[in-house]
Amino acid sequence: MPKPRLYSGMQPSSGSLHLGNYIGALQQWRRMQDEVDAFFSIVDLHAITVPQSPQVLREQVRTLAAQYIAGGIDPDRSCLYVQSHVAAHAQLAWLLGTITGFGEASRMTQFKDKAAKGGQDAASVGLFTYPILMAADILLFDADVVPVGDDQKQHVELTRDLAERFNKRFGATFTVPKPVILAGGARIYDLQSPESKMSKSADNDKGVVWLLDEPSKTAKKIRSAVTDTEGSIRADRARKPGVTNLLDILSATTGSPVATLEAEFEGQGYGVFKTAVADAVVAELAPVRERTLELLDDPAELDRLLAANAERAAAVADATLRRALEAMGLR
Repeated sequence: MPKPRLYSGMQPSSGSLHLGNYIGALQQWRRMQDEVDAFFSIVDLHAITVPQSPQVLREQVRTLAAQYIAGGIDPDRSCLYVQSHVAAHAQLAWLLGTITGFGEASRMTQFKDKAAKGGQDAASVGLFTYPILMAADILLFDADVVPVGDDQKQHVELTRDLAERFNKRFGATFTVPKPVILAGGARIYDLQSPESKMSKSADNDKGVVWLLDEPSKTAKKIRSAVTDTEGSIRADRARKPGVTNLLDILSATTGSPVATLEAEFEGQGYGVFKTAVADAVVAELAPVRERTLELLDDPAELDRLLAANAERAAAVADATLRRALEAMGLR
């Protein structure tokens, strides 16, 4: 039986991934590589839906690619490529836009949230059509499964609707994908505001652990994490969000279940507990950081790998695009 096809991607929207990206996505993708036919994209076309510095964006693409590889994505086993290097993404997005209702696109909550923050007049048309481009990303590769966070599930549901609509109107063309919320990937929260998930756009850098932080800086941030005055080390998202977040982080970086960790640290103070979390995170991330910096020291080789993988991705994507064009009477 052929392996199921998987598609997923991340935006190059900062100079480094953070611990939430690593635990919630990259760590999971690494484990899935042998079970699926995986396509992992650096979605730079999505990144330009908000203003970008061209030079900064170019460097962030390379840095993200290096972190993918350093985090365990093998470009020989998985296809790791840059979205804009495969022209079919933008071409299929236009085709799908012609069968997407304006009201349907207007209901996407992520656009409404982002437009509300910056003002709707300042929001680009690209930001509005972001979910349609995401649908094209997925459908180009006949993806069976799409691992996403809760905030992206609505976009995958739109992708399913568009695939089914296209197939009904023009004939069987696209695989209808299924969103997969990865159960093994805990949601990681901000160390200073543990009610909010860890984010690249956080107001306070002290709450975000970056993969490329110096190990000493990482340890300091974790030792300074917000907890509570109760003193007990137990998971309770509603009453003890800070401690629960640290337990999730320790569980993800050591492989020990949260219940085991609760028993291990029973009766011990927060200082001992935070030190253990800091040591585990540094041990996990230090090799990733070191390997990332090694890869960035040879940008030509990194570019060569990305170019080779873009050719692999284009071979699959172009075939899908041809099917769609022919189905719509454009070829």
